[in-house]
Amino acid sequence: MSYFTGARRLHDPRPSREPLSPRPTVGPDPGAPSSLSRPYATAEDVDLVRLVVAGSQPAFEELVERYQGRIFRLVSRFVTGTAEVEDIVQDVFIKVYRRIETFTFQASFYTWLYRIAVNTASDALSRRRRSKVRSVEDPTIFSGEGPAVHSPKAPARGEGPPDENLMEQELREVTRAILATIPEKFRTVLVLREYEDLSYEEMAQVLGISIGTVESRLFRARARFKDKMLRQYPSYYSR
Repeated sequence: MSYFTGARRLHDPRPSREPLSPRPTVGPDPGAPSSLSRPYATAEDVDLVRLVVAGSQPAFEELVERYQGRIFRLVSRFVTGTAEVEDIVQDVFIKVYRRIETFTFQASFYTWLYRIAVNTASDALSRRRRSKVRSVEDPTIFSGEGPAVHSPKAPARGEGPPDENLMEQELREVTRAILATIPEKFRTVLVLREYEDLSYEEMAQVLGISIGTVESRLFRARARFKDKMLRQYPSYYSR
């Protein structure tokens, strides 16, 4: 299901002139739509952008179908609560639609989209001080050099001893607690690099900073994470 399925068609490529109404239903895509419902399924992103600027609703819907899952996942790294994540993701795509003419084609569309998503999530966190960062399933991505985090392989549901299941659950909670204490700019680089697997160049484009700053910030972010783990939860490290 598209984030804009059920909403009135957006004929004006600059909807800031007329607010979107009603708000569309947001939710995970229950299945891949048929080729008949996605006439631009094989089109390149840049071609879709040009079509959207020219006023094509189906082209915009294709961009949403193509990226809504990734943006939902990205936002959920920063904000807890499905309803809040859905609201933010919807805001992201509304901003994309309204700003599509500002895309300069000098970078990839998805890095431009990620930048809007990161900024929107950041704004939401600023408004909701009580929000917490959601942890990823595998904290071993932070190990880098030096001590390594114990990360027992998660057993399938109903398999494995209870104490192993409990350890995995506790490890997720520990990771969540540590990430929640790391300043936002460091959490963001960890999310983009370790969770979304963006290159340094892509991260620089998303964040609007130099590659050198990305490298420095990521190094400091990993160091902070490891230091907090060692001081607060030393049992989760081996030497």
